[in-house]
Amino acid sequence: FGSWYTIDQGDRGVLLTNGALSSVVDPGLHFKLPWLQRVEKISLRQQVLKWGCENQNDCSGLPAMQAYSRDQQPADMRVTVNFHVPAAEVSNVYTNYGSIEALADRVIARKAPQEIKTVFGQYDAVSVIQNRAKFNKDVAEAIAAVTDGPVMIDSVQVENIDFSDAYEQAVEARMTAQVEVQKQEQNLQQEKIKADIAVTQAKGRADSVKAEAEASAYKTRVEGEATAEAIKARAAALANNPLLVELTKAEKWDGE
Repeated sequence: FGSWYTIDQGDRGVLLTNGALSSVVDPGLHFKLPWLQRVEKISLRQQVLKWGCENQNDCSGLPAMQAYSRDQQPADMRVTVNFHVPAAEVSNVYTNYGSIEALADRVIARKAPQEIKTVFGQYDAVSVIQNRAKFNKDVAEAIAAVTDGPVMIDSVQVENIDFSDAYEQAVEARMTAQVEVQKQEQNLQQEKIKADIAVTQAKGRADSVKAEAEASAYKTRVEGEATAEAIKARAAALANNPLLVELTKAEKWDGE
């Protein structure tokens, strides 16, 4: 009921005269008419709305969102929506909603769960985990599209997706089986590599033996051909020169 008041930076004041909105007041020191005028403050700072939370002291009192995937797997989700009121919308917020809390409830809290259910229903349970970034982006766009009040959606985070214990156990069993299959495939591949190495080594040894045999045969053939040519040449020489025969006999005579 005093004659002066202050508005903090990051807030705006709604000056009411006899209950009617007179003006929106900027940060700073201001004066008003006692008894006739009063001021309601509207924050322009970022606000947080949470569904489900681990710490009850940091919670909006909203339960975790529940939805079904395209393959009918139920899940509970912790979701956080960050938003703020633009300065130009302060009078609109007060006139139509009265407070930021009422605005958040009517414009965001009532619409966001249905949008998340719709988006979540477009994903299989496996694909929503594998594509968390895209899912989060789709959710943010869907919520922003239906938020038509005097508020700006800054960000949306789907912080946790909790499937049923039965489904998570089934996924774990399937992943274990896949790991075992991959392990067996790796073992088979290693055995194939070992077999290929053994075949290559055996072929190398066989080629080496073959090469040695061919070299030996070639040597024998060449030596035989050389000997035959020598004999042939000697025979021709003896046939053409009878005196050479007598000379040869003389060379071999030992005096007897």
